[in-house]
Amino acid sequence: MSGKKYHLTQLHAENKFWVTELLFFKDEITYFETQLARIITNNTAQEVMVKVEHFQNQFIRQREVIDEVKHNIKASENELQAFATSHNEIAIGHALFADHVELREEMDTFKKLYSELKDEFRHFLAKWM
Repeated sequence: MSGKKYHLTQLHAENKFWVTELLFFKDEITYFETQLARIITNNTAQEVMVKVEHFQNQFIRQREVIDEVKHNIKASENELQAFATSHNEIAIGHALFADHVELREEMDTFKKLYSELKDEFRHFLAKWM
């Protein structure tokens, strides 16, 4: 576990950034689904349909993971908010918090797996579009 300490505002800013990233990824999935629909229109071969179903399932799962991670970020924000509302401004400015290592690892893992899925999808698009 990291021994680094952060101010409340630093953790809050990182949480906000992560939520913004997750919303972007969700929008990107919607775009990918549009591209899948185009492929289905032009290609009905069994090989294509199997991959389309694979990607549809993966996109559904990625949306679920995004929602789970956003929930965990919200829980972190609730903890920060509880501290902020129960302390005065001076205490808030001087308080240091342990790094939210678990959230960071969760985001890093999600981004790595999502990037791999995007690469796989790009290869599929290059072959069938």
